[in-house]
Amino acid sequence: MANMRRAAAGAAIAASMALLAACSSSDPGDGGSSADASSSGGGSGDEPVTLTWWHNGVAGDTGENSLGDYWDQVAADFMADNPNVTIEIEQIQNEDLQRTRIPTALQSGDAPDLFQQWGGGEMAAQAEAGYLMDLSDTLSADIDRLGGGVAPWQVDGTTYGLPFQFAVEGIWYRPSLFEEAGIDAEPTTMDELADAVQKLKDAGINPIAVGAADGWPAAHWWYNFALRSCAQDVVASAGTSLDFSDPCWVDAGDQLQAFIDTEPFQPQFTSTVAQTGATSSAGMVANGDAAMELMGQWNYFVYEGFTDGSDEAIAALHEDLDWFPMPAVDGGAGDPSAAMGGGDGFSCYVDAPVECADFLAYIVSDDVQRGYAEAVGGLPVAPAAADAVTDPVLQKIATTTSSAAYVQLWMDTLLGPNVGGAMNDGIVNIFNGTGDAQGVVDAMIAAAATS
Repeated sequence: MANMRRAAAGAAIAASMALLAACSSSDPGDGGSSADASSSGGGSGDEPVTLTWWHNGVAGDTGENSLGDYWDQVAADFMADNPNVTIEIEQIQNEDLQRTRIPTALQSGDAPDLFQQWGGGEMAAQAEAGYLMDLSDTLSADIDRLGGGVAPWQVDGTTYGLPFQFAVEGIWYRPSLFEEAGIDAEPTTMDELADAVQKLKDAGINPIAVGAADGWPAAHWWYNFALRSCAQDVVASAGTSLDFSDPCWVDAGDQLQAFIDTEPFQPQFTSTVAQTGATSSAGMVANGDAAMELMGQWNYFVYEGFTDGSDEAIAALHEDLDWFPMPAVDGGAGDPSAAMGGGDGFSCYVDAPVECADFLAYIVSDDVQRGYAEAVGGLPVAPAAADAVTDPVLQKIATTTSSAAYVQLWMDTLLGPNVGGAMNDGIVNIFNGTGDAQGVVDAMIAAAATS
């Protein structure tokens, strides 16, 4: 398993520039897919088939759910053109889906046919265990059409999933709160971010919200410090060899601790969740209770979930919501224009009907990808759907993604559940005040020894 996971990690890193080229390509290919809405992937076409589908498109506090609603429509359209297929959908909150429901279902042998997939080392471990359908031949046309964007969902040239979105993360912010605090420019360095934090505190505004209770949102701060502290070849080497001896890994934790010491986060941040409830980190930003949050592009529609769902309310939110790249860290060996990023995709269970592959091909078809961008505000992987991204903030994220020196896949996804989980736990300990920079690296080394 270790060799397979490490091969996937290396492939994901090496594919970064190819992925960016694929995402920014103007060549739409043939514009089709291996399976249009009408199934063509080898299913019976007549015998009744039921597909179970788990995804993370859940409703916000007000019931608004643009992603879940769009997936419902995609499934309905596919079923209308394939009357023998019934798709049963379960919407599951992201942390529960990724960390509990999917692993438990796979281990029990009672997995859904189609489920969310983040690629990298996590997926490689699932593939090594024999849980995933090989899509390489069945969906070869779609793999070719999507190009380098598929790389994080491949292991040693075998494709085990397809992505529907990919982008870098950065800092979402409320311009009105910046104006209230006297901040007239987006921070581009950590010193400028620290200055903005102080101005917000002086104005009585929570500077940055973080959902540390969920672990990974806190861990992403360390990821970005590591990205800037460590040279690209050091990260690449660690991803394949699990060697964390370079001092830059400890330096990342030291920089995180120094940042935490400036008290940039809201009170009780260690008990704050990321996306559920008005007091979550996303809820705080959406409701104007905090000025900033480090998060991926998906938070655009997460924030929308805290409105009443009306066009007027969403438009008002968008008028006072913006984004900037993670500020540069002084003195690090990493490229200052590198970015942390990742995507979302889907895999089929190894014993799923072939119609699962047909439906997955439909999800990543150019028309459905274009609709995804228009309905949800996501950044599609299909090059031919790039023209559907018209929102200025999303265009800014797309430009940052395509202009980054390289995009590093999320560290926990890259390293897999064992090392990645130990790393995240160690980082959360820093936030809790019970751990330190060396402790994170020690936890990673100990976990690597058992991989």
